[in-house]
Amino acid sequence: MKSLKKNKDFKGVYTKGKSYATYNLVIYSLPNRLGYNRVGFSISKRIGKAVQRNRIRRRLKEIIRLEKNLKKGYDLVFIARKAVNKRNYHELESDVRKLLKKAGIYCKKE
Repeated sequence: MKSLKKNKDFKGVYTKGKSYATYNLVIYSLPNRLGYNRVGFSISKRIGKAVQRNRIRRRLKEIIRLEKNLKKGYDLVFIARKAVNKRNYHELESDVRKLLKKAGIYCKKE
């Protein structure tokens, strides 16, 4: 997993990608033809101070890093909503899985 860093990459995912949402998170996904996934995180200052935003970012990164059942070749952007502050790690993990399933990126390997 690599990360999206450039503004043009984020804009491309926002304009051409599809979005899926839960109460706490939004995900934008776009196929990228690279053979690996790139992930970006957008956490507004409205969420809280830097410590809170970084905690959410670290949790999301870890959830994605540990997720082995993802299809390859997608650009993903996660956007945190205000209510995400009240979620613990396991609830956040559940939200991420729901979004990945909605987007068709999560493939359950048996």
